[in-house]
Amino acid sequence: MRQGADGIRRAADRIDAATPPGRDRAVDALRAFAILGVVLGHWLVTALVADGGTLRTASPLHSMPWLAPISWAFQTLAVFFLVGGHVATRGYTSARARGTTYRQWLTSRLSRLFKPVAAVLALWTVAATALLLTGAPYDTVRTLVKLALSPMWFLLVFGALTAATPLLLRLHPLWPLAVVLHVDLVRFGLGGPHWLGWVNLAAGWLVPYTLGAAWTRGELEGRRVAWVLLGGGAVATAVLVGWAGYPASMVGVPGAQVSNLNPPTLAAVTFGLAQCGLALLLRDRLRGGMRRPAAWAAVALVNLSAMTIFLWHQTALMATTATGLAVGRLPGLHTVPDGLGWVAARLAWLPVFALVLAVCWAAFRSVEQGPRRAGRRPSRVIRVHRRTEPAAAKEVRGA
Repeated sequence: MRQGADGIRRAADRIDAATPPGRDRAVDALRAFAILGVVLGHWLVTALVADGGTLRTASPLHSMPWLAPISWAFQTLAVFFLVGGHVATRGYTSARARGTTYRQWLTSRLSRLFKPVAAVLALWTVAATALLLTGAPYDTVRTLVKLALSPMWFLLVFGALTAATPLLLRLHPLWPLAVVLHVDLVRFGLGGPHWLGWVNLAAGWLVPYTLGAAWTRGELEGRRVAWVLLGGGAVATAVLVGWAGYPASMVGVPGAQVSNLNPPTLAAVTFGLAQCGLALLLRDRLRGGMRRPAAWAAVALVNLSAMTIFLWHQTALMATTATGLAVGRLPGLHTVPDGLGWVAARLAWLPVFALVLAVCWAAFRSVEQGPRRAGRRPSRVIRVHRRTEPAAAKEVRGA
């Protein structure tokens, strides 16, 4: 046992020593927390109920709406878009200074983003075909495939914003926020068409993405702006939920008339502003915490496999659920999520989900990271995200 602990400690020390001293580790910590927040959130609020011979999706938030604060803690996509906007705009500015073309830069970024998708699509194409050929109910197969592929929408939006990075370098977050405000005003206040809400799929996530660009420009370095984002976003969200009729849950709930996330509403965006403010306030504390080799090693490993973890976490949940059916209807896995008993049972299943996800990670991480080869250059996770200094900010503004 002690030898194993010593080995882990030595590995953490090696990762820490391989990291350039100028790297802003808070960026990686925020990205890791955002990814893990989404994973845990899905595992806690997504239930596959065995109903006769089929599986259907359900959510504990439907029968227990007082659990909505769970969605506040684990719906962390705004933080991911904040970090993504910061890293992309900084990376593009640096690439341009080195003489790298836009096409080269974009190809590099999108290949890292979408390479792991091929493995997911291939496996689920085979799995869905096999299930249908063996007589599985169509509704069950459709439910499983929909859950497995649901993370793809996020990647498509993120990829589109990444491609538009040169146009977004100087875009102020208030512009996309104003679009979201007017879309919701027309949609909810004036009885506009439902499809209009899909404009917010781009505009809503542009808000934190362009906040990330403002971070690159050095405009978010003070704590004052972070407190304004946190306080203003929290108050605006409370008003929208308490007096404007927006749902309290920040994720979709099956059967609900309005979802804050699908497509994003003004409440989801203001809530994301509060999350971004909190993330910015925590930067210094995270930088201090990431000086500990063990903490940094864990964050670095999550970043190395961020897309693998994100893309396969729903598959891990479904594989556990399907395997459990061989035993029978298990509490917290196949039962209706309508009480505290289900919540307690689901919490007990989380380590099992994590174990199955670890198996998926071991099987498919090479797709994201590439095969290990002698002489291969260090991973891009060990790259420098330098803190934004005033001189750098001036350079970005003058670029």
